[in-house]
Amino acid sequence: MMSFVNRKHRRIIYIIFFSLCFNNCQLNSPKKNHGINFLENREKALVLGKTNQNDVISIIGNPHTVSIKEDNTWIYFERTITRGKLIKLGQNVLSENNILKLKFNKYGVLTYKKILHKDDMKKIKYSKKETSNERVQKSFVESFLSSVKQKMYRKRSTKF
Repeated sequence: MMSFVNRKHRRIIYIIFFSLCFNNCQLNSPKKNHGINFLENREKALVLGKTNQNDVISIIGNPHTVSIKEDNTWIYFERTITRGKLIKLGQNVLSENNILKLKFNKYGVLTYKKILHKDDMKKIKYSKKETSNERVQKSFVESFLSSVKQKMYRKRSTKF
């Protein structure tokens, strides 16, 4: 009789132990989103020649950036980063990277829309030129130390 009670208790203990272990395992990988979620689905709701700027704001929201040259060009982003599998050893992997570019006419009606996916980004050619900033702003500490350094070198050159 005693062994039956012990087996019953062991089974309950094993069931509780394994349920706690498997309960904490996640089947879905963690995702970090930046920008507008489901941008591709929202883009399908926009109709060329019918949708205006107010409709776009109500469907997608305010634009992330507005073009520098044209105020009527709006740009939206969607970026999703997940954990890599065994091959990537758990490093972050870019799973989605979508950009939506919208252009409006002078009346605010949508005339152009294009969505760029992660694979399209590889086709874009970037300039290799670098711009230099001539007006470098130094912090107070950097400017103070550089002035002390200049004074030290001036005194050194006058001694010799």
